[in-house]
Amino acid sequence: MNPRPSTHRGSGLHIAAALTGVSLLAACASTPPVPTTSLQAAQQAIASAERDEASRYAPGELSEARTKLASANTEVAGRKMISAERFADESRAEAELASAKSASAKASIVNTEMKRSTGTLIEEMHRNAGDKP
Repeated sequence: MNPRPSTHRGSGLHIAAALTGVSLLAACASTPPVPTTSLQAAQQAIASAERDEASRYAPGELSEARTKLASANTEVAGRKMISAERFADESRAEAELASAKSASAKASIVNTEMKRSTGTLIEEMHRNAGDKP
């Protein structure tokens, strides 16, 4: 009666279980997919900011959005998908900020012009009211 064969059988099961565990970990550790949706959202936000004249009203934010999108593309090329998605999301946020600042600046210009026009109309009304007996 040799006790060794049962010991080998038990250690073989441990090895098989360990190999299965390592295989599962390797499968989980595979590279995540390219963050296509985030990259496209960033590109669209930048295009929208450009249409909103962000290069005139928010050039810093627009430049930062472009830089972060370039970084995202570099990370994709380096197969670093998690940081690529982060950069793409940051790019989209910067582009949206650029659009918001552009809209705010344009609204401020319109508001100033309306105040000036209202002032002119008030002056005309006072002038015309003084002409009548």
